[in-house]
Amino acid sequence: MTILCVRFQLPPTREAALPELLGLLEEFTPVVEALPPDGALADLRGAERYFKRDAVELASVIRVRALALHGVDCAIGAGPGPMLARMALKDARPGLTRVVHEGAVADFLAGRPVAALPGVGTATARVLCEYGLDTLDRVAAAPLSTLQRLVGARVGRELHEKANGVDRGRVVPNGVSRSLATERPFDRDELDPDRHRRALLSAAEELGTRLRALDKVCRTLTLTVRYADRTATTRSRTLGEPTAHSAALTKAAYGMYEALGLQRARVRSLALRAEGLDPAEQASHQLTFDPTDEKLRRIEEAADRVRAKFGPLAVLPATLAA
Repeated sequence: MTILCVRFQLPPTREAALPELLGLLEEFTPVVEALPPDGALADLRGAERYFKRDAVELASVIRVRALALHGVDCAIGAGPGPMLARMALKDARPGLTRVVHEGAVADFLAGRPVAALPGVGTATARVLCEYGLDTLDRVAAAPLSTLQRLVGARVGRELHEKANGVDRGRVVPNGVSRSLATERPFDRDELDPDRHRRALLSAAEELGTRLRALDKVCRTLTLTVRYADRTATTRSRTLGEPTAHSAALTKAAYGMYEALGLQRARVRSLALRAEGLDPAEQASHQLTFDPTDEKLRRIEEAADRVRAKFGPLAVLPATLAA
């Protein structure tokens, strides 16, 4: 087990702590890949040789340090490759390392639904299930030519290898989070457009606050609407300029929502994702002669200082406080 997949138990308001937690992993290995908003992959092959400890023992040390230094627990999956480590993480709980031993990969995969395999989307899973290939052991036993006829040559070959436990993935060191997301589920399937807009306002305010706390701006905003029948609609919008300004994010979110033209749609949840994150100091800002916009930005800065001191709910838009 040379690869760890770690999920830190970070609440959304503490996502700014992720770089520090990645730094904790980098004390053991420089090969760390961030998995925003709260996870990471770490290749410990060199660390195992250097510390003369296996990955599971090192995982225990990582967990203790995360708790002691940051007050954050974590769940960890360990496996011979990134794919298996990710899958093992799904069976892990906080305080537990779920291990997939190299000689037990077939037993680990057997009986799992085909959708459990990373990279297998809803459409691919539906096609395979229609032909009785609903579990990974059945996919592994199917002829390669059959899989390629069903899902295409390249996808079929990759699927056949993964179902047989062949993990060709690698950990690619990268920067901290390239996206931030938040979701607003409803207590019951919601028909009221006003409640939809309130949820979008709340989500956009949260994203703006988190972006500013990280000194980041985003270039793209993505809206996902999930319905009562478990279907979903996703729309993305490239912003006029990279921003962390809550008013701009809210305007873009409202625009995408209204463009959907929902009529009495039973909505289960609304999610927003800020993508294409860049450092705020590298972003340009179009000057405006509108005093209202500048006033809103000054109010935003003051509100951020209050939230940092008293918590994320210390300042809210009047619509949300009602």
